[in-house]
Amino acid sequence: MKFLKSTFAIIAASALIMACGSKGSTVETSDAKAVATADNATEIAVNTTNSHVTWVGSKPAGKHNGTIGISAGTISLKGSEIVAGNFTIDINSLKSLDMEEGTEYYGKLVGHLMSPDFFDAANHPEASFEVTGVSTYNQSNLDADKAEFETDNKPASLSEVIVDNPTHFISGNLTMRGTTKNITFPAAVTIENGTVKAKANFNIDRTEWGLMYGNEASVADKAKDSFIYDTVNVGFELEASPAASL
Repeated sequence: MKFLKSTFAIIAASALIMACGSKGSTVETSDAKAVATADNATEIAVNTTNSHVTWVGSKPAGKHNGTIGISAGTISLKGSEIVAGNFTIDINSLKSLDMEEGTEYYGKLVGHLMSPDFFDAANHPEASFEVTGVSTYNQSNLDADKAEFETDNKPASLSEVIVDNPTHFISGNLTMRGTTKNITFPAAVTIENGTVKAKANFNIDRTEWGLMYGNEASVADKAKDSFIYDTVNVGFELEASPAASL
């Protein structure tokens, strides 16, 4: 597979941090909102060793998947409820898991993803997520799956990738490449003995954050199967505990 045909995968990464799409696509996306406050709450640190972001990018020629590391973060609790939180994503830690690290095409792919075509890591080495609200999960509040251009490798729909037994909707400001959008997505959250674990998997529209390279705008490109899907699958596993705060 040519390098440029692989780049679609990491575009997904660009969307990486947790997000959604506008009504009728995946989940909700809107302008930035006020960040949740944590007065009189217990703040615990994110365990960066056990936390990461995942991504899957798609185009007619195939798919790529990988991870991005979380470098810092906190979660604030009042009793057994999350009331605030944030984490920082280290864009330069992005990896592709379906290619062998150290090979020529791996280097080209990751290098291109770090370039101004995608993450522009030299100017925007970090992405961030700040919680603006947490509510109880209600399936009826999910938007319908987006109708994607039909190919053998079209992105999986939200209903196909959503985590098992979601418990909450989490809303927050996702900032990537200097653009901030508020997103809302379903997550499975557990709190046991002061340790918080959260897992989510959903889709975002990468173009909401200005990641326009190879986008679906051109009908001619669709006819040639040379576009990259705007929809990117993003997931995360997050763990925070008092021990991580020491």
